[in-house]
Amino acid sequence: MKKFLSRFLGPGALSFPTWGYMVFFFAIPVAMVIWYSFGFKPDQFTTHSMEQLSFDRYAEAVGPTFLSVFTATLRISIVGTIACLLISVPFAYWLAVKVPPKRRGLLLALVLVPFWTNFLVRTLGWQIILSPDGFVSEAMQSMGLLAVPLDLLYSRAAVQIGVIYNYLPLMILPLFVAMDSAGAALREASSDLGAGKFKTFFHVTLPLAAPGVISGCLLVFIPLTGDYITASVLGGANGTMIGQLVANQFQNAQNWALGSAMAVVLMLFTLGVVLIAALLGLALRATIHRVGRVQVRPGPGRSTALTNPVAGASADPAAERGQPLAVGARTAGPPNSEAPPPAGTPSPAAKNPGGHRG
Repeated sequence: MKKFLSRFLGPGALSFPTWGYMVFFFAIPVAMVIWYSFGFKPDQFTTHSMEQLSFDRYAEAVGPTFLSVFTATLRISIVGTIACLLISVPFAYWLAVKVPPKRRGLLLALVLVPFWTNFLVRTLGWQIILSPDGFVSEAMQSMGLLAVPLDLLYSRAAVQIGVIYNYLPLMILPLFVAMDSAGAALREASSDLGAGKFKTFFHVTLPLAAPGVISGCLLVFIPLTGDYITASVLGGANGTMIGQLVANQFQNAQNWALGSAMAVVLMLFTLGVVLIAALLGLALRATIHRVGRVQVRPGPGRSTALTNPVAGASADPAAERGQPLAVGARTAGPPNSEAPPPAGTPSPAAKNPGGHRG
């Protein structure tokens, strides 16, 4: 009993709140969604029924409408993730390498400013900007670029702009952490060895920041595929995403079984993306580890003597010719250095103990 209590109340007990949160607010809701996906909607006034379990809702979920919306969602998610990556990489590099440490805190706070406001509020702000009477349209008309008002609202372009704005900080932060943890020593070593700035970035900094790239892409892509607020506010009927379709089944159609089946399909797709990203991460890690290892494999007739990086010649001519060094032999030295006397020859001090000239 004491052993059980010691294990139960040991250091592992500190993780119980986290496990409890994951079980009650993640595992149980997901299990309920999966369970409801096997039911059906019996009538207009009932949300679901579990009397007859079947896979019919999955057949309805992957119908033409779902596949069309799913394709549009996938396109918006991929374009949004790539756009966030292209914007975040130079900014994170500049923030981690060029900006002094005293100013990084202020800039990171500015990056996090959008998260201090509600997701819906900042999305509604873009509705004002992208409207025909908004800032973008009036600015382009005042510069003579447009003769008529620009109407970007309620389109897929508006949804694309909104998701990039909402999820950009989730890409910047892991990239900044990865590039900042790489350190300046490797970049300085690459520069000392003759590599330029671009070569150092693509061959040193970016490979070391690859875990941050993968983490940022997952942090952006996964919630973006299930986003429905941005699509509802900025896209309307022309920018429907899969998250909006699932929410519509639960809220408006009151068909919990079909909505659950759509949600399960979306979760399976997201799980597949995570597994692919994990495999890519393992492959990238193995590649970096293999490239980073230095193996000295001398060829036939050659030794593993170090090479003088300045002269480009071996530090030992005998080793360069593949001949073994004799015990007590000296390596190549300055031209005027004297060779050591043969073994058994008395030293000058032994010949003249008094130290006087003969």
